[in-house]
Amino acid sequence: MKNRLRRHLCVTIMFMLSAFMAIQSEAANHVKVATIGGRPSFSYDQAKGKQYAVDQLIDFWKREINQVLADKPDLILLPELCDVPFGLKAVDWKAYLQTRGDQISNQLASIARTNHCYIAYGTLRLDEKGNLRNSAILLDRDGKIAGVYNKHFPTIGEINDGILPGVESPVIQCDFGTVAFAICFDLNFDELLRDYVGKRPDILLFPSNYHGAVMQNVWAYKCHSFFIGSINGGGTPSEIRNPLGDVVATSTNYFDYAVTTINLDSRVVHLDNHWGKLRTMKEKYGREVTILDPGRLGPVLISSESSKRTADMLVKEFDFELLDAYFDRSREKRMEALRR
Repeated sequence: MKNRLRRHLCVTIMFMLSAFMAIQSEAANHVKVATIGGRPSFSYDQAKGKQYAVDQLIDFWKREINQVLADKPDLILLPELCDVPFGLKAVDWKAYLQTRGDQISNQLASIARTNHCYIAYGTLRLDEKGNLRNSAILLDRDGKIAGVYNKHFPTIGEINDGILPGVESPVIQCDFGTVAFAICFDLNFDELLRDYVGKRPDILLFPSNYHGAVMQNVWAYKCHSFFIGSINGGGTPSEIRNPLGDVVATSTNYFDYAVTTINLDSRVVHLDNHWGKLRTMKEKYGREVTILDPGRLGPVLISSESSKRTADMLVKEFDFELLDAYFDRSREKRMEALRR
């Protein structure tokens, strides 16, 4: 009887421990992310042929990705058109794609599978109807395709060369949260930005050939999303931004990659009407909560650093008004004043 009771007690404790660990894992939403902005030093050489270019690109991206694997990232982002050699003319695109096939994507899938991480990368491809696409692909931890995004706004030159614009803007579910894509020239167009403002992905991924400057800040802030940019070489930094638009990690002139941990369990509130609440929350929970003030903006980023409570639980406990709700209330107040 005692042995049976002891076994039952052990099973119960193990079950409770497993449940606690599951809750802890779910509540702690820290994600290790990496961006790589490298560009191969070689240009396409007609004499050496297309397979030579494919082999060179495979070797190059293996070396580049190997730089960040020691940090065990959950997500790695590579640049726009990273599987196309520099200098390849548009008239040769389709012939090159026939040679390349799935060789590079299979190598990336193998790396994702072996290292149990997501890999996102920019690619030139033919869709199921044979249309040329400038796309971004997300591979999951098993190396399988989790989502595909087609560049909404190819440049005029790209369209003239046969690139078909995309029309869908998927928000892709990962095991840590949601991600969405914008590619290069896309960053200039409010239509796509407004779409993502409504969808609120946790992370915006930006494989690109240009930086975008202040537009990176705007997209991160407007969407309240972390923003990861991978810029295709040229000495331009590849950066990781928080939902307030601040850079939290960047490549440098010495290293063409950046790795950091971001906390997706975060919410944005305005300082108005919240000064006392923020102080009370910090006094109560100390290091278990982070309040990030970028200065000169007004909103702050609240992040839960504890598995005991989520950011949404903090919002509810201290009756914080989220930023968008505050701005909507301000609009309503303005309209009331105008109707007097």
